[in-house]
Amino acid sequence: MSPPPAPARKTPRDGARAPTRIQTRIQARNRQAILDAALAVFSAQGFRGATLDQIATEAGLSKPNLLYYFPSKEAVHGELLDRLLDNWLDPLRALDPEGEPVAEILAYVRRKLDLARDYPRESRLFANEILQGAPRIMGALTGELKALVDEKAAVIARWQAEGRLQPMPPQHLIFSVWALTQHYADFDVQVRAVLGEGHDPWAEAQGFLEGLFARLLRV
Repeated sequence: MSPPPAPARKTPRDGARAPTRIQTRIQARNRQAILDAALAVFSAQGFRGATLDQIATEAGLSKPNLLYYFPSKEAVHGELLDRLLDNWLDPLRALDPEGEPVAEILAYVRRKLDLARDYPRESRLFANEILQGAPRIMGALTGELKALVDEKAAVIARWQAEGRLQPMPPQHLIFSVWALTQHYADFDVQVRAVLGEGHDPWAEAQGFLEGLFARLLRV
């Protein structure tokens, strides 16, 4: 699956070229082919193991042609991460402070699970970056991501103070949603090996996680 569309407000990272004119159809197609190929290579090899030659081959382009669109491996990787991070935050942004608390958090669990199912390579790309110490996205983690988590944690804390949720550390509740949903993408091979044939991990995960969090959260 192709990476999610890039948000218009984002600026290129690590030397990526900002568009100065409207791209032709061929240019747009080539750029997307490079990003699709880079996603496949980075998610399989990690940043350190991936090379521009591998990405160019996967995209069906020459290396000089690739360098016309992206001046470095860092530039390609940076654009993928920009797209991924913005998309990754959407499920948490949708948590409605005026909604019913348990229903809102269960909806968040479903959205995160759907995202992991629909974008497994992106999930692994993000996991690989974190395992390396997040050298290319630390600013986003301590900036936009932290600000959003703090905002929604305050909403959860208010619900708890109102007696509408079981008391627990809000940030750790959010961490648990991340861990229990993204596991099914990041460890897909292990999950399928353990479950064996005849199982749909995603359908089974949704039923299990909704039941688990409902019991955990309800007062």
